[in-house]
Amino acid sequence: MIFHDPDMDWAKFRKEPRLVLYWYYHRLTGYWRGSPSFIIIGVQKGGTTSLFNYLVQHPDVKQPFRKEIKYFDCNYTEGFSWYRANFPPKMKLRDGLITGEASPHYFPHPLAAERIAQKFPTIKLIVLLRNPVDRAYSHYQHMVRGGNETLSFEQAIEAEPARLEGEEERIIADVHYPLHNYMNYTYLTLGMYRKYFQHWFKVFPREQLLILKSEDLYSHPSETYKETLNFLGLRAWEPEGFPIFNKQGQYDTMYPATRKKLVEFFEPHNKQLYAFLGRDFGWDK
Repeated sequence: MIFHDPDMDWAKFRKEPRLVLYWYYHRLTGYWRGSPSFIIIGVQKGGTTSLFNYLVQHPDVKQPFRKEIKYFDCNYTEGFSWYRANFPPKMKLRDGLITGEASPHYFPHPLAAERIAQKFPTIKLIVLLRNPVDRAYSHYQHMVRGGNETLSFEQAIEAEPARLEGEEERIIADVHYPLHNYMNYTYLTLGMYRKYFQHWFKVFPREQLLILKSEDLYSHPSETYKETLNFLGLRAWEPEGFPIFNKQGQYDTMYPATRKKLVEFFEPHNKQLYAFLGRDFGWDK
């Protein structure tokens, strides 16, 4: 079916049929649509939704059809014309105007870097890194809230190695292999950031990646926003405010013993990251 869209929330769009028609129009006009100048590639539960929403408020940034296009991981088999259909027409991307997207699962996906480089070798990439202990627990709560996790947090991190065994190899070998486990259950694995950067830096020059600290975005959003605009070559501008988007509701705090265990687990991984990037993120508790 020419207008098949595996990532469409059809239950939502049945209530707003004009959005379905809007997507059909995008598909029909895909050839005349522009390409992204930037991609926020990660990480999940690191503030990507907030940063993306701040950026698309900028007068020189045109919003895509959706924030998470997820083409270079989940929807790669849909073809490049499907991807292009998500962006504004080329005629609206003149005089310094740009567009982009944010798909946080690109960062850990074993093939996303090569796929992006093949289409956009000079694109600018943004990564938000969050304290891996906090990120893991937020990730877990997100899975519970979505009905994708029934284990306790402690049980889930114990089950993680078995859940992920062989998954990366299967993803590399089969473009149609489902990403459910690899996307949902990487609570600790995704926080081992250095190994992912080692791969991305083999594919892209380091200067094409802007690495931001999630905690800085939360505590000093204006400064982080300015840094991002400078990286993207956009003129100085600021939204009226910096609310946190996609904020989770209240949930119980992590057990102190579990937190202590994870702090100790991530300590060597964090030190390796600091040495590799030449930057101390201060995640020591």
